[in-house]
Amino acid sequence: MPENRRRFIAGAVCPSCGQQDKIAVDPDRDQRICVSCGFTEDRPTGPGEAGAEIPTRVSRAVSRRVETPAEVVTLLEPGGPTKK
Repeated sequence: MPENRRRFIAGAVCPSCGQQDKIAVDPDRDQRICVSCGFTEDRPTGPGEAGAEIPTRVSRAVSRRVETPAEVVTLLEPGGPTKK
């Protein structure tokens, strides 16, 4: 078994140096590590930290969402209506 079992996170960006694809997870120490600048961060352990949803533009409060009422539309032929 290899001594170093770190796994890299594809597409992850280091919050310290901004380098992409340099973040690895060390399961022995339960940390994420940047191999470029040496940044380390422990895994969250407090209640609500591990499962908390990160706020994004699509996860805003329901009260702020705008509901658009449905409207009836009529499809027209290009060039105007044809007479039969």
